[in-house]
Amino acid sequence: METFTYTDQNDTRSGFGAGLSELGKTNPEVVALCADLTGSLKMDAFQKEFPERFFQTGIAEANMIGLAAGMTIGGKIPFTGTFANFSTGRVYDQIRQSVAYSGKNVKICASHAGLTLGEDGATHQILEDIGMMKMLPHMTVINPCDYNQTKAATIAIAAHIGPVYLRFGRPKVPNFTPADQKFEIGKALHLKSGKDVSIFATGHLVWKALKAAEILAEKGIDAEIINIHTIKPLDAAAVLASVNKTGCVVSAEEHQRNGGLGDSIAQVLAMHSPKPQEFVAVNDSFGESGTPEELMVKYGLDTVDIVNAAIKAISRK
Repeated sequence: METFTYTDQNDTRSGFGAGLSELGKTNPEVVALCADLTGSLKMDAFQKEFPERFFQTGIAEANMIGLAAGMTIGGKIPFTGTFANFSTGRVYDQIRQSVAYSGKNVKICASHAGLTLGEDGATHQILEDIGMMKMLPHMTVINPCDYNQTKAATIAIAAHIGPVYLRFGRPKVPNFTPADQKFEIGKALHLKSGKDVSIFATGHLVWKALKAAEILAEKGIDAEIINIHTIKPLDAAAVLASVNKTGCVVSAEEHQRNGGLGDSIAQVLAMHSPKPQEFVAVNDSFGESGTPEELMVKYGLDTVDIVNAAIKAISRK
């Protein structure tokens, strides 16, 4: 089978920073707002190159979202930046009322999402954000898998009219997607063909799904791997085309089982083509302090968990 390799590792937040800097050079309407985490969000380069288009709001995330919503009325394209917990849970009312309800063209960019935030612990490891944001009418939800894809997604959302939630992370992960890729919002990426089980993964779990496919191949199981970088709008056609071929499903995500990618896929299957589905996700639990690697293992989000879920899904056909 085809094996996937990578030449370097990088954090997806740096992909966001690189994409934002490129937008600064090419789109004069792009502005950036940050809630006192410029370095953590890798927004330093934009701040240095375009100081008149950078707004440091301090630890006042609700004000930041309100300012961003107002800027869109003047034709600006604001990118807000802070940790995912503060980007969503702390300011959900402002996002709902000032951004989503009126369809404002705000790009809510959220770093340090999920368990891989690591040692900062449960209070910062938001695992509900995808569900919160995808339930908002008019909101697009994107969760890229590596540095290159995060950079491409950052550039792509500037051209999209309407509110966007862009989710990325802190740890260095394999950078395996092409640097020159074209990012299409709402279009799943078919990484590997297979006939026995469909594995739909998002974010940091995409690489683990590819590694799981190699282990499954050694067991004589042919897995199909699809990268769902856009959770809303979901590429339902790609989901159904794959599942109708393989007959069973695994969804894999660094998020709560409730409200995440798996829920969205289950809804599509229930409406159009019911099939056995297994979920690789956090099961109704908060996180805790630990290294990203330790936490991914403890909470069942590692490569072996995808392998086991695939075997179980196949057994339920």
